[in-house]
Amino acid sequence: MGKLYDLGLFKKEAELLVAQLIEEGYLNEERFAIQFAGGRFRIKQWGKKKIEQALKEKQVSSYCIKKALAQIDEEPYRQTLQKLATVKWTQLKGEKNIFIKKRKLQDYLLQKGYEYELVKAEVSGKE
Repeated sequence: MGKLYDLGLFKKEAELLVAQLIEEGYLNEERFAIQFAGGRFRIKQWGKKKIEQALKEKQVSSYCIKKALAQIDEEPYRQTLQKLATVKWTQLKGEKNIFIKKRKLQDYLLQKGYEYELVKAEVSGKE
């Protein structure tokens, strides 16, 4: 609403405009959440935890967050996790200590927002 006020609209006009945009489907929290989640996963390869946190920061409702995360297909999600793990594992080739190497891989995947259980399974498969 702040932007509308900056453009010179009064409170009542701004509220009417926003109501009309919602009514006509231009402003839709659920659609926004689904598009945001899909985009962050496909483009930035974020995990569900990081996407969830970003949506919470944008004050999206829990219902819309759940709906958005459910739209992410499990097979491409797991394939992306495996691809990220393989690339990072290759980048860590200079690390001689296998425990430190696995810890760095785990930290990277967790930072990308993937669930601990999936990360743990992926890291344990590396040798």
